[in-house]
Amino acid sequence: MSRVRIKSAAIAATLGAFVVSATAQTQVVAPKNKYSPSDDVKIGQEAAQQVQQQLPVMRDPSVNNYLNAIGRRLVENIPREFQHPEFRYTFTGVNLREINAFALPGGPMFINRGMIEKAHNEGEVAGVMAHELSHVALRHGTAQQTKATPYAIGEVAGQILGAIVGGRTGSVIAQGSQFGIGTYFMKFSREYEQQADILGSHIMASAGYDPRDMANVFKTIQHESGAGAPQWMSDHPDPGNRYEYINREARMLNATTNARRDTPEFQSVRSYLRGLAPAPTTEEVARNRNAGRTTGGNASVPDSRPNPGSVSGPDSRFTTYNEGDLFRVSVPSNWREMGSNDTVTFAPEGAYGSLNGQGVFTHGVQIGVSRNEAHDLQTATDELIQSLRQANPRLSGTNGYQRGSLGGRPAVHTLLSNVSDVTGGQEVVDVYTADLNGSLFYVLGVAPRDQYNAYANIFGKIAKSIQFVR
Repeated sequence: MSRVRIKSAAIAATLGAFVVSATAQTQVVAPKNKYSPSDDVKIGQEAAQQVQQQLPVMRDPSVNNYLNAIGRRLVENIPREFQHPEFRYTFTGVNLREINAFALPGGPMFINRGMIEKAHNEGEVAGVMAHELSHVALRHGTAQQTKATPYAIGEVAGQILGAIVGGRTGSVIAQGSQFGIGTYFMKFSREYEQQADILGSHIMASAGYDPRDMANVFKTIQHESGAGAPQWMSDHPDPGNRYEYINREARMLNATTNARRDTPEFQSVRSYLRGLAPAPTTEEVARNRNAGRTTGGNASVPDSRPNPGSVSGPDSRFTTYNEGDLFRVSVPSNWREMGSNDTVTFAPEGAYGSLNGQGVFTHGVQIGVSRNEAHDLQTATDELIQSLRQANPRLSGTNGYQRGSLGGRPAVHTLLSNVSDVTGGQEVVDVYTADLNGSLFYVLGVAPRDQYNAYANIFGKIAKSIQFVR
């Protein structure tokens, strides 16, 4: 299976609480985090280097000086309990048409040109930036990783980039593994989204902006048609009643009069951008990059196409692997382990490699964890499959669900069909899922359709061998 990427994956984190103070202002408590602020900085700086290399970052002082002026104003008004002296806040424009913005752990923030062009005033630009800044200040990325899989932080830059870009385009651009640790560091739960909304509204009010502009720009993003809107909304799911509760918070903050909104600086930057050539879409950038050169893949995957014709059948002997403190699994002894930061793949020699800089495999299994916000196993599995389809549009199925167990937990099993990007032939994707403490644990078995009968029992044995450690 090639270019597999889960659009929304993470183990549910322990969430900070919301309380209401005597002044009626909602207070935010940062979630638990076993990582140090310096870890956030390291991760963010590594990923920012990849962003600089692979996205059309703007070197234009007219844009970046404006964004940094807004950014500094917001940073100066982060509440003291969420200030981290180690963090390195920077604010950089990206010459892309889509409505999107993202902030990396430790401080680097990137704002698409399309976001500025679609905003109605400076308050809306500041609203998006305050929201992203709040994710950084609350350290949501590493807070999610605190309760995530046991795989170590490291080699995350290209994987975060894939999460930023999203979809098949992200699969082409990213240098990371198929699922990518960016799904932890960049895609937040609805609870974390509400925390970022609330803290962002406080930062805006303290900086002289009207938090209602944050609510307005989110409504614009939600209703905007085209390629840009879905990516931001998928990374930043609406917790429900977002527009209403941000406006309610604005009234409690009493920050709706004399606010900084339609400034001359904003109008000047908007006019300047209109005079430039239209910004490309992310897909156009990816296509141009792909036509020019192929980027390197994950260090654990050779930078060459798989050779399915050389693949030997699965060994009858099995080897057991301990995957951190999460689970144990047994696989054929002639299969090799290739771990990324939030998944592990087992495949035979010849079945794995890279295509357009992206790790791919034609035979084997991949195991990982996806966030389950549905709290219903079948619904969560449907969402997993839908995410797989975004990176593999020729994926089809299911043939219905069979109930069973996985590691002693209730599970479902189904089969999907796909067209391999490597061979162009049909392949079968064997899907096993189980609930894991409120998250979705999955096993994906992949084999060419004409060889599936020789692998079906193997996939079943692998699934039955799963033992959860916690």
